[in-house]
Amino acid sequence: MGDAPAGELPASGYLKTMTFNPDADISGHSTHRRGRTIGIAGGGVGVVGLLVFLVGPLLGIDVTGLMGEGTGEPGADSSNQSSLSQCDTGEDANRSIDCRMAGAQVVLDDYWAQHVEGYQAPRMTVVDGQTSTGCGTASNAVGPFYCPSDQGVYIDPDFFDVMRERFGASAGELAQLYIVGHEWGHHIQNITGTMDEHPNNGTGPSSNGVRMELQADCYAGAWLGEVTTLTDDNGVAYLETPTDGQLRDALNAAFVVGDDHIQSQSGFVNPESFTHGTSEQRQNWFSEGYRNGLGSCDSFSVPGRDL
Repeated sequence: MGDAPAGELPASGYLKTMTFNPDADISGHSTHRRGRTIGIAGGGVGVVGLLVFLVGPLLGIDVTGLMGEGTGEPGADSSNQSSLSQCDTGEDANRSIDCRMAGAQVVLDDYWAQHVEGYQAPRMTVVDGQTSTGCGTASNAVGPFYCPSDQGVYIDPDFFDVMRERFGASAGELAQLYIVGHEWGHHIQNITGTMDEHPNNGTGPSSNGVRMELQADCYAGAWLGEVTTLTDDNGVAYLETPTDGQLRDALNAAFVVGDDHIQSQSGFVNPESFTHGTSEQRQNWFSEGYRNGLGSCDSFSVPGRDL
């Protein structure tokens, strides 16, 4: 599929393309929205603060001390919960980003239930403002992340806007599904024992942290490579076959969340501090899963020089 440098694919040209089949039934989702809306100051401290946190969970800077990981303490603001009951069809998913996340949950659960014996689904939350989690407070200052202690996937849709505005990403629909699929990959690593078998051993280009992230990229690629074979109870495929442009969009997202690309924004790249892998590695592992399936996703058996 080739490289997709940041900014290569304009978002405006991609977002007109549907991803979900309009008639697909996604009403079986259990995705919910929690939190309350709080403001972000545009162009100033608010955006800078948002980026500081975003480059943590997904992009490779450790901010667990700021998030209070593992405390289980509620955040300062209340967490009002509501179901996404209006998200019933693929048409809803194409029109609304919240419904797109709900649709992704349905398709991901279908996929992983076929590949993991005794699969238990994570809890999917679309964060609106902020909410408490088993890993501290999730807010609109935090990007997508997976919390092992409560087995929850937390997605703040504002993250996709930041990817476009700050990093020149296209961040279209397939890129969004790649990111959700990546977080689901961490859930699979948790429930299958991979996280216990390969605990954090520090940073660096061949660290367990990098291998964990690259495997999650591969899992996301494997899911999207097989996704058109997954159907609702009426036999309707959930998603349309990805176009070349959509695949470039997903690869573009993998590129912009590479450690080297993120660090280059500050003018200094230090491989010994890597926690997520380079842009090239993230693209390659996504592509490996997409082309060759789950059997190709053992990033822990690969020598460091070949990652």
